[in-house]
Amino acid sequence: MSLTPSTMLPLGTKAPDFTLLDTVSSQMRSLNELKGSKGTVVMFICNHCPFVLHINKELVRVANDYRVTGFHFIAISSNDAVNYPQDGPEFMRQNAGDHDYPFPYLYDATQEVAKAYDAACTPDLYLFDASLQLVYRGQLDDSRPGNGIPLTGRSLRESMDALLGNKQVPAPQKPSIGCNIKWK
Repeated sequence: MSLTPSTMLPLGTKAPDFTLLDTVSSQMRSLNELKGSKGTVVMFICNHCPFVLHINKELVRVANDYRVTGFHFIAISSNDAVNYPQDGPEFMRQNAGDHDYPFPYLYDATQEVAKAYDAACTPDLYLFDASLQLVYRGQLDDSRPGNGIPLTGRSLRESMDALLGNKQVPAPQKPSIGCNIKWK
């Protein structure tokens, strides 16, 4: 397990568009179709990374808490499924069901979407406002596997609360730390 930080895409960046396979519904889904009226959280995750496994329950809690306020969540796996078959679409569908994901779980087979977002690790989180401008990127909270800090989703929650209240998103923003994306 390598410790890879997120690259911290510049704030204000427009969300790169995409259309990807939703492994749950088996339909092609686009960013414009899935975006939220208040904001959109794009999450690069995978099935096997211990950092993602550590935060899965809190990701689901945050998504369930905020989807009623106009935020939509989109999970994307960009890992190479040839060398990491546990991250392939069939296992993604199963993982989404096992964790009761209330969001689509999309497969980036070409890895072009991960490259467009400059994603580096799993989990890698991006919060875009209603006009799809980047206002937050980085960690869910300070909890990591084995560090004893409870999961709260604080970093992401505070950023979404700021958007809801028409306030400045808190700074500084800390990068996420996780497993590197498994590039082809």
